[in-house]
Amino acid sequence: MSKKIPKKLNKKVSEDSRKHFKYRSNTCLNCGQPLDLSDVYCPYCSQLNSTKPLSLKDFVLEFLSSVISYDSRLRYTITDLLFRPGRITRNYMKGQRLKYANPFRFFLSVSIIYFLLYSVVTYFEDNSPQDEFENIYTGIDDGKKKDLDVGILKIKIDSSTQQQNKIVRNDTLASKNDSTATKTKQTEEYEYDYTYLSEKELQSLSSGERIYERFGIYRGFYERNEIKQAEIALDSLKHPKTAFNKWMYEKVESIERIKENPYGFINYMVQKTPFFLFFCSPILALFLWLLYYRKKRYYMEHLVFLFHIFSFVFLALLIAMIPDLIIGTDILQGLLFLIIGPFYFYKALRNYYQQKRLITIIKFVFLNIFFWISTTIAGLIFLFISAALY
Repeated sequence: MSKKIPKKLNKKVSEDSRKHFKYRSNTCLNCGQPLDLSDVYCPYCSQLNSTKPLSLKDFVLEFLSSVISYDSRLRYTITDLLFRPGRITRNYMKGQRLKYANPFRFFLSVSIIYFLLYSVVTYFEDNSPQDEFENIYTGIDDGKKKDLDVGILKIKIDSSTQQQNKIVRNDTLASKNDSTATKTKQTEEYEYDYTYLSEKELQSLSSGERIYERFGIYRGFYERNEIKQAEIALDSLKHPKTAFNKWMYEKVESIERIKENPYGFINYMVQKTPFFLFFCSPILALFLWLLYYRKKRYYMEHLVFLFHIFSFVFLALLIAMIPDLIIGTDILQGLLFLIIGPFYFYKALRNYYQQKRLITIIKFVFLNIFFWISTTIAGLIFLFISAALY
C-alpha cells in the first residue's frame, strides 16, 4: 500500500490534527478491523483512524465536537417534538436515527429533569417562612387573631421576665384546665379498637381473616404504644419475628407516616411516575398495534410513538413550570392537560398514522377512554405497590 499522501486527503487539515494522513493506521486501534489509509473513521466501530497521542488540545476539541453533535440532535428533537406532532416518530422510523435523540433515553432524561426541578420547587415552597407564619392563623377567628396579634406585639415590646412569667402562668393554667378533658377523651382518640389474639389463635383462622386480624392488632398496638421497631413490638405481642410479621408491622408504621405527612407520600409517588409510564407503555403500545393492525406497522413503532408522546408531556411541563411559578398558579399546566395535550395527541395520531380526519377522531376518543381506564387500574396497582414499599 502506498505511503504517499494524496493532496485531496490533506486538504484543509492541519498537520497537528489527529485526522492528518500521517497519523493513519492500517488497523483500527479500538476493534482491530483492517483499514485503508484513506479511511478517516473505522467503518466497523466508527472510531477515528489516528495513532497520534491524545493531547489536552485534542481532548478538549473532541469534547466540544461531541457536545455540538449532541446539541444538533437535541435541537432537532425538541423542535420536532414540540411543533410537529407525529412527524418525529415518522422520520425516526424511516431511518433518520442519528438526526434525533434516542426516544427512550430522551424520555427518561426529560422526566428525571422535570421531577428533580419539581422536588426542588416543592421543597422551597414547603419550607418558606411566610407559609409557616400563615399556618399560625389558619382556623382562628377574627377576634382571636386580634388578641394573638396584641399578644405577639406585647411580647416583643415588653421582654421583662415578670411579664413573661405571667404569660407562662396563664398558659399553664389553661393547659391544666384542658388536661382533664383530654384524659377523658383519650380513649376516644384511638381509631382502631382491637382484640389481642395470640399466634396460636391467629393460625386457627383462615388466611384472609388471619391477615386482616393481624393487621388490626399491629395497628392498634402501634397506635397505643408508638413502638416503631418491629422486633420490639413483636416481642411485646409474643408473636414470632418472621419476615412477613416484620413487614406487616412496618407497613402499619408507614401508614401512620402517610397520615402525618401525606404530601411526602404524594411526592414519593410523583417521583416514580416515569417508571409507572415505562411499565404501562408496552400494554398501551399493544392496544395501538391492535387498533392500527391494518396499517401493517411493527409493534416497536407504536412503542416509539408513545415514548415521543410522553416526552412531549414532560417537556411541556418543564416549559410551563417557570411561568406558573412567576404567576403563582398552575394555569398553564392545567391548560396543558385539558386542551394542549389532547389536541397534540390527536395531531400526532393524524400525522403519524395518516388516516382520514373522521377515523382519527373516532380512534382518538376510543384511545382516550381505554387509556384512562387502563391507567386508572394500573394507577391503583401502582399506589398499592408504592404504599407497600414506602
